[in-house]
Amino acid sequence: MFVYLLFINVISYAVMANDKRKAKRRAWRTSEWVLWLLAFAGGAVGSWVAMQTHRHKTKHAAFKYGMPLLAVLDLGILAYFS
Repeated sequence: MFVYLLFINVISYAVMANDKRKAKRRAWRTSEWVLWLLAFAGGAVGSWVAMQTHRHKTKHAAFKYGMPLLAVLDLGILAYFS
């Protein structure tokens, strides 16, 4: 389970960071649905870290409050099953 969570968080971080690069270039963007899907699949921590390091989606209330909440939930599930 730890390997899966590590993998999904690395992927989530990369997708969120890539979406920020695309936003700066005004290129085709990753849909918010995909970003949330990765977060719900266990990658909320990686998404939240990318949000903070790349200053991406930090003004959107759903991401600003929902992503940290989901990250805490993910960490709780990890702690429960560890």
